[in-house]
Amino acid sequence: MTTTTPRTVITAEPDPDQPPAGHPGHPRRSPARVLAAAVCATLGTGLLAGAGLTVWSEHRATHHAPSANAAYGKARSLWHSAPVDSLLPPVLAGPAAGPGGADRSWTRTALAPDADCPAALPSDWQQLLATTGCTRVLRATYTDATGSSLITVGLVFTPADAPAMAALTGRFTAPPGYGFAGAQRAAWTASVLPDAPVVLYTVSAFADGRHLETPLPAEDLMKKDATGPAARAGLGHEAKGLAGRVAAALRTLTTPPTPAPAR
Repeated sequence: MTTTTPRTVITAEPDPDQPPAGHPGHPRRSPARVLAAAVCATLGTGLLAGAGLTVWSEHRATHHAPSANAAYGKARSLWHSAPVDSLLPPVLAGPAAGPGGADRSWTRTALAPDADCPAALPSDWQQLLATTGCTRVLRATYTDATGSSLITVGLVFTPADAPAMAALTGRFTAPPGYGFAGAQRAAWTASVLPDAPVVLYTVSAFADGRHLETPLPAEDLMKKDATGPAARAGLGHEAKGLAGRVAAALRTLTTPPTPAPAR
């Protein structure tokens, strides 16, 4: 059996000048002061929670944004996973895309069903793409604001990686048109996109159906000393400018989002 010493409770001495609690003269906290204190406490808690959520969101954006390689791989399936209007928009604007820096705009007039590569591409393109594989081809035809030219745009999707695609750069010949014959082709472009395993091509023609000589690269018809009806009509600019706008539209679907800067 043990014994303990009783604890001594020390109480504060009452203020002789302060009336006891409950006394009519004892000062009371006004309801307004009580409410203000509660609001301040709530706001403080909310601000702390908001700051924590902001830090968490920024951390998540930084560490969960898809890498460039992952975005490149995801782009392989855009031909069936993305709306066609985002890949080949119904209307495209080309500021300063025409001869002399004139503005251009293009309206889609025909849209082909997605096609197998052998059905949509010439034999020499199929031979080139044998090294990378070829999944699907999307095609559309546009006209300029005056209705005097036609421009076919093609997107050739492959399952290849970036090095294999880069090996194709500069090796393509004039692509086929869609909605006009091969003898009507005036200017063309063909490029391997850096953001996706896709070959983008364009080919332009006169809307009146006139036949031309061998189609030329768009850059040749855009030179200052270029002559002939196709050069004067700006068909090189049409092919080049429209290729640039479609590439930009596709880039918005393939480029990973930029992480928010840390604060």
